[in-house]
Amino acid sequence: MSEMLLAAIISLVALFGFLGLGTWVAFSLLGVGAVCMALFSNAPLGTSLASTLWGGANQWSLASLPLFLWMGEILFRSRLSSDMFAGLAPWMTRLPGRLLHVNVFGCGIFAAVSGSSAATAATIGKISLPELLKRGYPENMVLGTLAGSATLGLLIPPSIIMIVYGVATDQSIARLFMAGVIPGLLLLALFVGYVVVWSLINRHRLPQEDAVPVTWADRILAIKRLGPVFILIGGVIGSIYSGIASPTDAAAVGVAIALVLARVSGDLNWKTFKAGLTGATQMSCMIAFILAGANFLTTAMGYTGIPAGLAQWVAELHLSPYALLAALTVLFIILGCFLDGISMVVLTTSVILPMVLAAGIDPIWFGIYLVFVVEMAQITPPVGFNLFVIQSLTNRNIFTIAMATLPFFLIMAGALVLITIIPDIALWLPNQM
Repeated sequence: MSEMLLAAIISLVALFGFLGLGTWVAFSLLGVGAVCMALFSNAPLGTSLASTLWGGANQWSLASLPLFLWMGEILFRSRLSSDMFAGLAPWMTRLPGRLLHVNVFGCGIFAAVSGSSAATAATIGKISLPELLKRGYPENMVLGTLAGSATLGLLIPPSIIMIVYGVATDQSIARLFMAGVIPGLLLLALFVGYVVVWSLINRHRLPQEDAVPVTWADRILAIKRLGPVFILIGGVIGSIYSGIASPTDAAAVGVAIALVLARVSGDLNWKTFKAGLTGATQMSCMIAFILAGANFLTTAMGYTGIPAGLAQWVAELHLSPYALLAALTVLFIILGCFLDGISMVVLTTSVILPMVLAAGIDPIWFGIYLVFVVEMAQITPPVGFNLFVIQSLTNRNIFTIAMATLPFFLIMAGALVLITIIPDIALWLPNQM
């Protein structure tokens, strides 16, 4: 036990040392793994490094990752996102809060075709921020609804974080996608409800009704502008849930549909094609490298005995699942102040999953729980990625943006409590498979 404790302390010191020096996360993971193997095992370091790096990268389920990223890049560079705003706006004018709901529904819809929180915030924000601020909507609500709702990009499938978790823990990505549907819709409904309640209380802070009234004819015409987005959602999500395609195959379907739609809309040319492919390649390489480093660290941790020892320690404490999850929530919120979501997942799953399984927690449900806390971390300063994205769009102080998102952080915390008390919110749909 003393040797395991020493290994854990040295691992943490090495990890924070590498990260504190500004070392890339992937290299930090490799460095910590190398230190652990050199000090606490007789296994051949070079052979283990080569085999685990190849094993971590050579996984068919990982092939969906660059395809979904490419699909998001195509949408980011096309007019489909602006058409989505124009198509939603006429339907929101009768709801309390009016166009503030465009942020919420726009992020929810775009999340279903991008899989990325940052891409959702950037794409919807470029369109909605200038328009809503110009119309006189309160800045704190405009920023809050955008930053909070953009986190749906992690929860509503297809989700990049779910793919990373599924690959790192050897769980079914299709079941994870299905498990995220109802919690995602629940969170979207809670955001809408908050905007409605806030608007009813703060009517005086909202701008006057638009001078030109919206007719039903305008609403019917607006549906046409939403058509391409729904075609894309139907192609990706429908092919998975109908059993026609696996998540990887569905990602290829999504890319093909996105390319066709971008070509039809006139936005696809050699320049945008090359820029989208380059952006997706860069992001895919970064994530794949991090996953490979995490795979090596997992192997090294196995040699030290830390995961098994922690699982045994937790079992001996006789913590209830609720107590364990409360402790993990605090841990992840703290980590979210310093690390991005993908790094949080790959850094922790190898150590935490044995503890979770020992406590009798379903790994599919835990994946949704993990996505929730990563969502909360996306709007936690100083390293909340959504905060950075919106800061780049507005030049506002990051803590000002964080204060605007505080109500949405609390809503996510409440939703997390709800799915913990009623786990079937996440598990009912995948259990129907």
